[in-house]
Amino acid sequence: MKVKASNLNSANAKATVSAEAGELKAKAEAIAKRAAKNMKIPGFRPGHVPMAEVMKRYGEGIENDARNEVLGDALKEALKELKKEAKDLIGEPMISKFEAKNGGFEAEMEISLRPSVKVDGYEEVIPKFSTPRVLKKEIDDRINEFLKMISPVEKVDKKALENGDFAKFDFEGFLDGVPFEGGKAENYVLEIGSGQFIPGFEEGMVGLKVGEEKEINVTFPENYGAANLAGKPVVFKVKLHEIQGRKAAELNDETLKKLMPNEKEPSAEKLQANIKEQIKNEKFAKLVNEELKGKFADAAVDKFEFDLPKSIVDQEIDMRFRNNWGTFSEEERKKFSESKEAVDAEREKYRKDAERSVKLTFIIDELARIKNITVSDQELVQAIYFEAYRAGIDPKKHLEDYKNQGMLPAIKMALIEEKLFNDMFKLNDKEDKKAAKEGE
Repeated sequence: MKVKASNLNSANAKATVSAEAGELKAKAEAIAKRAAKNMKIPGFRPGHVPMAEVMKRYGEGIENDARNEVLGDALKEALKELKKEAKDLIGEPMISKFEAKNGGFEAEMEISLRPSVKVDGYEEVIPKFSTPRVLKKEIDDRINEFLKMISPVEKVDKKALENGDFAKFDFEGFLDGVPFEGGKAENYVLEIGSGQFIPGFEEGMVGLKVGEEKEINVTFPENYGAANLAGKPVVFKVKLHEIQGRKAAELNDETLKKLMPNEKEPSAEKLQANIKEQIKNEKFAKLVNEELKGKFADAAVDKFEFDLPKSIVDQEIDMRFRNNWGTFSEEERKKFSESKEAVDAEREKYRKDAERSVKLTFIIDELARIKNITVSDQELVQAIYFEAYRAGIDPKKHLEDYKNQGMLPAIKMALIEEKLFNDMFKLNDKEDKKAAKEGE
């Protein structure tokens, strides 16, 4: 086997491979011998199946495996020639040319390598920011929200039902004039405006008076769980029995214990401090996600220059092309299916954004490395479980689905990115004290 490798730039290389018929034959025989040891074929003792019989039955597959093993050996030789190690390799090499020749083959492979990324001076592109202010009114409003949440729902004297009220009512649903299963309840309590029922139902109840009956026409969503109802128009007959509401509880020792269950000595001052910190962190997270991340990303991508692995950029372009497939017209899709040139021209539109995205990924990866920011497997699983709990789905199944979709590396990278930005955009203590005085 002859291998000749050369660097195209610091992140890309190519290799030409030439293998003789004898090499492929020897490799195929070795594979057949290994396979024969574990084969059970009628008429032969286990482990004593002749190689000729193995080749007769599985020759085509064995020859494919032999070619792949030779190409694998060629890749190792190419990396040696390039003075690179397996850890420097990114993804599988792409075979750009393959030609069978005299029982052997000639091939060319494109090799993607991890680029050398230097992020010296990254501090210069971290955007400046001020600690978000928290006003006393915001703290008071949040505490009142919590007090309202822990208050019991009680009957209120109101003329008509409004958003935010709780309705105690009977309902029955009809599909084509016939009651459907699961569509009936009595003395049901629903918060109007909570979005718990299908779109249009709660809006249809607004304005109802106690004792009043009404028919509400709605349509089930197309993706509704029950196939017999999905996308179907139905009629709900409702009767309102009672309007209920919550009146905010008083902030006393009893409610403080409910609001601060883990605090040994709860107090209004401690609650206010906790709420203030909570609101500040929420505002800061919004600032980071909506402004600071974008500013840093744009500045960092413009500042740092390095070669990008072609295969990774191509993968990003392919993903963007696939994601936009649904936006193309029938005429465009037909054109893409018939013309490689049309596909290439369309893919090229995504190149610039794809390159910036890939570049930012490597910058973040390098910053995480020098800052020693990592995400353990336990943290990864915990994050996925929390996501499942919030969505009300089975966490084990959620994790398994992500595994099957090959999403775990991307989720881990997103968690590393979150940790990195939290580290870079730390709140400034002096700014925090200044904001506190202004907020009060």
